[in-house]
Amino acid sequence: MRPHPRVLAIARVVPLLWFGLACTNDRLCAQSGVTTFGVQVKPVVPLSFFDPQVDLVGGALKGRVTLTGGFAFGMLVRTGLSRTISLETGISQIRRNYDWELWNDTAGSHAADKIRYIGYEIPVNMLVYIRLGQRTYMNTALGASIDMYPSDAVREVDLDRAFWYRNGWVQAGLAGNLGVEYRFDKAGTVYLGATYHRAFGDMAIAQLTYFTDQLVPYSIQKGISGSYLTVDLRYFFPEDRDRSHGRGDRTDR
Repeated sequence: MRPHPRVLAIARVVPLLWFGLACTNDRLCAQSGVTTFGVQVKPVVPLSFFDPQVDLVGGALKGRVTLTGGFAFGMLVRTGLSRTISLETGISQIRRNYDWELWNDTAGSHAADKIRYIGYEIPVNMLVYIRLGQRTYMNTALGASIDMYPSDAVREVDLDRAFWYRNGWVQAGLAGNLGVEYRFDKAGTVYLGATYHRAFGDMAIAQLTYFTDQLVPYSIQKGISGSYLTVDLRYFFPEDRDRSHGRGDRTDR
């Protein structure tokens, strides 16, 4: 499957940012050997640039599926590999919200409703930092993600049905991230940024079905990529000062 042109463009830009945000002073960035734990919330932003709408056509049936938003939350673990690079991983649950519509031109019917699809993600990202101020840092990250979908989803409206069935319960994806964080002396770290997640294949198959009065089904279906953009809000708990001093200089000094 050939990657979308927009994905190729992002893939060319992100590595340049990743390598370009190296610190000019190695005492000011990631702390080697220190592990921090955090939590995150990530509202999904359905921008038109990322093709949130999918149209389905088949015979007398026409359908539309539109990503309207969603919400992700989870925990993170960040470990300093050197004074400039960290490794970040964790696990998150993501809920994607869709509107769906189905028209039958022959029967003159129309149905519309909402459906939610739930998945889990385990990303593994490499981060590089640059210092912007005394306690303010910018970081960029690039990595892979293991995406898991535990179940299908279904919604019914009268004689119409929307059915999302997973295209494999484990899939792989690409994740790129850019953000800014502020490191308090004793109160941990707060972070604001954005993440783009791109699955390597269709996340699920959206099937819209019309049933006649005799319950004869007529269906149309199409793949859904599952790609999304989020606004990220993260909080990392304070580091253990004793461990930190044993490993080396603090990053926010």
